[in-house]
Amino acid sequence: MNSITVLTLILLVLMAIVGGKRGVVSFISVAFNFCLLFLTVILIAGGFPPLAVSAFMGICILAITIYMGNNDERATNVAFLATLLVLGAMLVIIIPFDHWAMVAGFSNEQSEEIEAFNLLIGVNFSAITAAVTILSTLGAIAEAAIAVASGLEEVIQNKPHISLSELFTSGRNIGFQIMGMTFNTLFFGMFGGDLSLFVLLYKLDANFGYYLNAKIFVRECMLVLYSAIAVIAVIWITTYLMGRKVNSLRKTDR
Repeated sequence: MNSITVLTLILLVLMAIVGGKRGVVSFISVAFNFCLLFLTVILIAGGFPPLAVSAFMGICILAITIYMGNNDERATNVAFLATLLVLGAMLVIIIPFDHWAMVAGFSNEQSEEIEAFNLLIGVNFSAITAAVTILSTLGAIAEAAIAVASGLEEVIQNKPHISLSELFTSGRNIGFQIMGMTFNTLFFGMFGGDLSLFVLLYKLDANFGYYLNAKIFVRECMLVLYSAIAVIAVIWITTYLMGRKVNSLRKTDR
């Protein structure tokens, strides 16, 4: 039994102890998402359009993540719709900005590991870079959307006659708390993942200008910025949709 298997079993046991049935369901959703990501690699390698595959798989991953991890129908429906809108908007932003930044393909720091391989594999690396960026933002926007939707749902249950302005204020306050935590998570995740590279470049006496122009560094920074923009957008859209949903229900009950 290798270390990955042991850590996976430990994760399953802890999720079952802490979350009970919902924890087990969340673990199963992670397993499903892993299978979908693996299928994404197979489809792209098989010649399917990377952007179309990543967009479709992204919708499937969002659905599994949101619906399997939560029981409240109204909150999950609002969160899912918000993430779909943000995913579509991010597609419009990611594709041209990745093209202008020219961050597709492998960087110079990765050339030594791949120089023995043939890179003429018939795959559009620009499209793959955009696909990776789309898939990298899914976790952040799903987490923010369901957190805001669930928080507002609890506020509505405690104060059924809350005004829309108060509801939007509550959503903004919840969003502010999420933004700070999410941005720190994204930043430290990027820095921790590339710490060995930063140490190597420092030992090679690379100046700060080299960091700013290194493809691998720019690409990671853009991933963080994309995720941050997506989180801000999904917080605002989720709050708006929840308020609109509540308003329509109140008109129906009259």
